[in-house]
Amino acid sequence: MRSLDLSPLFRSTVGFDHLARMLDVASRADDAYPPYNIEKTGDDAYRITMAVAGFSEDDIEIEVQENLLRVTGRARKEDPSARYLHRGIAGRSFERRFQVADYVRVTGASLVNGLLNIDLVREIPESMRRRTIHIERTAPAPESQAA
Repeated sequence: MRSLDLSPLFRSTVGFDHLARMLDVASRADDAYPPYNIEKTGDDAYRITMAVAGFSEDDIEIEVQENLLRVTGRARKEDPSARYLHRGIAGRSFERRFQVADYVRVTGASLVNGLLNIDLVREIPESMRRRTIHIERTAPAPESQAA
């Protein structure tokens, strides 16, 4: 895997360190476990679905801090008496991180049939939303008569 050095781009910028972090995290994201989907479920609603077969609600922790959503799964101890002929279901611990945009918050999570669903919504403050300003019509000013 090639490593890309983006430091020259950030030498003359201020306040873009979060962009550098996002690019760094994206370049290291080569682990595909557990697989996940990100879907748009509404105008400002999203859902992350992760395949976490074998994990229960007690094995998974979801944390949000600033713009980082972190999902951690702790694997259970294996039964030493189990004898597998084929082992295709991964049961290892994991940590998956997602960068979320400003004003996106987690509204809930559920675990159904081995799929972890995390619902998110973007709530832009009223003061930052686009609004149209109505222009009022005013009567023309009366002309002054010079004497």
